[in-house]
Amino acid sequence: MNPETLLNWFGSWAVWGVAAVEFIETGLLSPLLPGDTLLFTAGVFTANDTITMPIALVATITGVAAVLGPQSGYLIGRLVGPRIFARPDGRIFKKANIDKTHAFFEKYGGRAIILGQFIPFVRTYIPVAAGVGKMPYRHFATFNIVGALIWGVGVTLLGFSLGSVAFVKDHYEIAVGLVLFVSLIPIMVEWIRHRLERRREAKASA
Repeated sequence: MNPETLLNWFGSWAVWGVAAVEFIETGLLSPLLPGDTLLFTAGVFTANDTITMPIALVATITGVAAVLGPQSGYLIGRLVGPRIFARPDGRIFKKANIDKTHAFFEKYGGRAIILGQFIPFVRTYIPVAAGVGKMPYRHFATFNIVGALIWGVGVTLLGFSLGSVAFVKDHYEIAVGLVLFVSLIPIMVEWIRHRLERRREAKASA
């Protein structure tokens, strides 16, 4: 899903469209939406006056949406998660995704909520994992607000600050691709680490 095309489709509702996508991605278990690149593009569009709202207002809206989405995910996990994820092969809600996210959560503790905000898929499921695990709401909300604001506001401001740079103007697709690549680095590092661990275990048991 091309973020530029999506924002153009939203038209004058672009910022609210970005907020809706953020909320759906982080609060309603829809991990395939382009959260990072959409926030970055919203910042670029604001810098280029394609979005005419002041950047402070744009960043406020994206920041609030980034906070509210995980709150919804937490409630889903707390209220209905155990029943939904008891079925390992559900067509929409995959227990395997929660299990992997829970392992990430166990490894990094509360800061997993902050770190997970920057990792595609993980930011979708970590609020649910916190809810399923009955993490105290106040503890969850504290880490969620910090991570969500850094992500929702920070990535938007990054796009705004780079939006007037000639390279970004002339090579917008490359800039968005770089943002997407950077967002995938944690997943690639985790995958490589997992592969190395499995190799070491295989050698040890040989």
